Amino acid sequence: MQARPLEGIRVVDYSHFLAGPYVGRCLAALGAEVIKVERPGTGDAGRQHATVLDDQQSAYFLQLNMGKRGVSVNMKDPRGKEFMQRLCDSADVFIENYRPGALDKLGLGYTDLSERNPKLVYCSISAYGHTGPDAHRAGFGLIAEARSGIMQMIGNPGEPPPLMRISLGDMYTGIHAVAAINAALLGRVKSGRGQHIDMALYDTLVSMHEYAVQCYTMQGVLPEQTGHDMPTSTLYGVFRAADGDLVIAAQVDDSWKRFAALIEANDGPAGFGADARFHNLNGRNANRVEILGVVKPWVAARPVAQVLELLDGVDVPCAKVQRIDEVLADPQIVARGMVIEQEHPRFGTLRLPNLPFRFSGCDTTIREVGPDLGQHNAEVAQSLGFGAAEIDAMQTEGVLYSKVRP
Repeated sequence: MQARPLEGIRVVDYSHFLAGPYVGRCLAALGAEVIKVERPGTGDAGRQHATVLDDQQSAYFLQLNMGKRGVSVNMKDPRGKEFMQRLCDSADVFIENYRPGALDKLGLGYTDLSERNPKLVYCSISAYGHTGPDAHRAGFGLIAEARSGIMQMIGNPGEPPPLMRISLGDMYTGIHAVAAINAALLGRVKSGRGQHIDMALYDTLVSMHEYAVQCYTMQGVLPEQTGHDMPTSTLYGVFRAADGDLVIAAQVDDSWKRFAALIEANDGPAGFGADARFHNLNGRNANRVEILGVVKPWVAARPVAQVLELLDGVDVPCAKVQRIDEVLADPQIVARGMVIEQEHPRFGTLRLPNLPFRFSGCDTTIREVGPDLGQHNAEVAQSLGFGAAEIDAMQTEGVLYSKVRP
């Protein structure tokens, strides 16, 4: 097996909650040494978010911070500031997701750190980025989802849009940041210098529009809420069967013809499969209401398993709308190793989502659990050249804070 791609790269993860920690987790999976820096006392607010396990760990934190080493530093003490300066001097990458300008006050902004360490790749993640009239505004993924136009397109006509229930803005921005960091590290090989990467949740979600922007700029058409199907891609949507829901994607001409012939052969209207009006996308869109009037009751009369079996038999893409328990038991997910198990000293076996990286020459599965608060203070300090007496004094006096449980 090969070494993982980022082995030998040191990352300082000075972020909290979701987007930044997700970037750190991805880089750790790719082989980087990721050092999670937290404030003394409570640490990352994510420790008290979603499925709290004890007074300092949550499943949310463990999922986003696996594979990292953890330190907790009091930046108000000069020794804590020196610790952070040495740590950043030794780093290849620095990740932060605070409001623009917040870290400048601590001497941890890009200008200060890059003067000391010109090779540093510094990645900032914020709601609106470090430029523009809204750069100073706070925001979360929900805010970016609303402003980006994505939220306006989902849900049923005339109703308020639903929450997406996954952090699309944070996760999508995070993986873009991973790509940008790796590109900057590669560029550093040639230039010898790092650079500042300015990632914004709002930017990322606007970039995600694969059709809405050009529909408006080229045709003057505004996307509308369409509920359970897409009027511009008949037939493509969610359908209710006798015992659950499924999705069908028969919007491509060949798939449609197979699908329509299947319906006709299984109690559907005579001639439905041969109706030439429906054999191209424009024709299907123009006759969408008539088509749905046939397809919806046909699906509703059958259990999900039967509909899937019939559609799989004619190679029409389809899937059950699954609950999370069904996803975790899905043989495809099991075969792909998308649920990993880690052994935690206090909580036993943890089952958490894996990352989707698949390399032929190395394994990127993280086995190390997320750190307790300040768990690796001493060993990181030692790697920075602090002596044993200095480390003992900083730990005793709370400059290096820890809250490690047996």
